[in-house]
Amino acid sequence: MFFGQHRHILDTKSRLTVPADYRELLVDGAYVMQGLDRNLIVLPEDVFKAISHDIDQMNVNDPLARLLRRLIYSTASRVVFDRTGRMLIPQFLRQYAGLDGEVVLAGAGNYIEIWAPAQWDLQLNQMQDTEANAQRFAPLVISTTKS
Repeated sequence: MFFGQHRHILDTKSRLTVPADYRELLVDGAYVMQGLDRNLIVLPEDVFKAISHDIDQMNVNDPLARLLRRLIYSTASRVVFDRTGRMLIPQFLRQYAGLDGEVVLAGAGNYIEIWAPAQWDLQLNQMQDTEANAQRFAPLVISTTKS
């Protein structure tokens, strides 16, 4: 699983160094794609294939299914790491997420999120609002015991 936060620089050739602990979990391949919150998502190959399988099961007559299909497939790009652990982020994805210079890589369990620092700071402010968190997460059933 992907945990923690890392700040790295997107170099002048649009390459991003991915932390070694993240790269270890991406040895079988990965895809970078548009996220849902003005961010990017890096999915390990097996996770991307599972999502693809689910999308392929959806009814193509459903306009929402077609929209989701377009969102996933038209914004996905196969990740290739160079020998120093950098990956190239396509220009259209950098533009979508507002990436230029410093970026934040955040672990999100089964995938990595890539954020522009200003957008990530907004997320941090939301996550650190303890009063709001108590209300927003109350309906979720999260148990710390094994079942």
